[in-house]
Amino acid sequence: MSKLFAKPLPGGSFLMLLLFIGVLVSAIAVSYSAHLNRQLLNSLYNELSERDKAQAEWGRLILEQSTWTAHSRIEALASGQLKMRIPDAAEIKMVAP
Repeated sequence: MSKLFAKPLPGGSFLMLLLFIGVLVSAIAVSYSAHLNRQLLNSLYNELSERDKAQAEWGRLILEQSTWTAHSRIEALASGQLKMRIPDAAEIKMVAP
């Protein structure tokens, strides 16, 4: 076993070994980078989907709020359920400060 390593490698062989190791490390780095890129892209699409759902819910809530606060609805509830009405001019009394 020691005889195998005792023989020096020719100069070109050492360079080829370094180049082979460099190419191997580069290939592993490229595949890891592609994998990481796919994971981040999937995460981005999930977050964009969540954003779209939240925006749709926000739009529904704004529409519901405008429905509940519409003046005609409030006036109808006040006159129907609470028996409120606009007073006549003779019923209005001014209060001095």
